[in-house]
Amino acid sequence: MDIHTPQPTVGIVIGSTREHRFGEKAAHWIHGLAKKRADLRFELLDLRDYPLPFFDGMSPSRAPVKDETARRWGAKLAQLDGFIFVTAEYNHSITGVLKNALDWAYHEYDRKPAAYVGYGGVGASRAVEQLRLINVELKMAPLRSAVHIGGADFMGMLMQGKTFDDMPHLAQAANLMLDELAWWTKALKAAREAAAETAPA
Repeated sequence: MDIHTPQPTVGIVIGSTREHRFGEKAAHWIHGLAKKRADLRFELLDLRDYPLPFFDGMSPSRAPVKDETARRWGAKLAQLDGFIFVTAEYNHSITGVLKNALDWAYHEYDRKPAAYVGYGGVGASRAVEQLRLINVELKMAPLRSAVHIGGADFMGMLMQGKTFDDMPHLAQAANLMLDELAWWTKALKAAREAAAETAPA
């Protein structure tokens, strides 16, 4: 990689703000694995740090965002080159707070990859599928690979004192996902930069 090119940065979004959320544990786990890589930088984004109001305005695709917290959220997203969304499954979909956060931005997601860590019922597979559809509408590139923490794995950690170290198959799935995410993050960053250089002044 060209030493003058900034290293791509991926945001790991903790998609729940509940008091006893499992998402924080899952996010720190994937962050620990990701930090072992030399090809990307990773940053945790906690939605508790962005107490966004309920979205009820005009789409950010058509009008500037006025809310100060939402502007701060958008500015952070703009600095990132890709995302890992850590999500629970609520009623076969993603958390309300994550959907609300996604709705508060638009251009900041454009042509950036999205990967997923889901937990809960069926490993949050239905929530992740919903999230992929939302990400497509936001002009992102959702990845096929994901990590699904469900069934005995989820209950073992939630109720029986087990840890991620007891479940090496999850790390295996995570590393495959991170490999795919690294390829797409670097490829799309290069493509965005090339398009910016050739855009009319």
